Amino acid sequence: MITLLAISLVTLLITYVIMTLATILAKKTISDREKNSPYECGFDPKGSARLPFSLRFFLIAVIFLIFDVEITLILPVASTLNLTNIFSWMSTSLIFLLILLLGLYYEWSQGALEWS
Repeated sequence: MITLLAISLVTLLITYVIMTLATILAKKTISDREKNSPYECGFDPKGSARLPFSLRFFLIAVIFLIFDVEITLILPVASTLNLTNIFSWMSTSLIFLLILLLGLYYEWSQGALEWS
């Protein structure tokens, strides 16, 4: 037990020393405007690179991603019809689809699917 504790402490100490050395050695002291600006094919940037992002668009994108993943979960259901009991297949499929439809209805009722 003491050996395991000693090995763990030595490993943590070595890791800490390496991370500290890497941080000190990798520090860039030269900072100029060109290296801190976003790259636009050698031209001066026309505007700020930190433009505000539409949270509405982000919400729509996340909802799309969630439903897209759920569709990939639905696709194998049809191929397992011959391998399982019809009752268990039907009940599992219906429960999964019901959960999806309830989630869609909730998003719709909260107004998350309206673009404007």
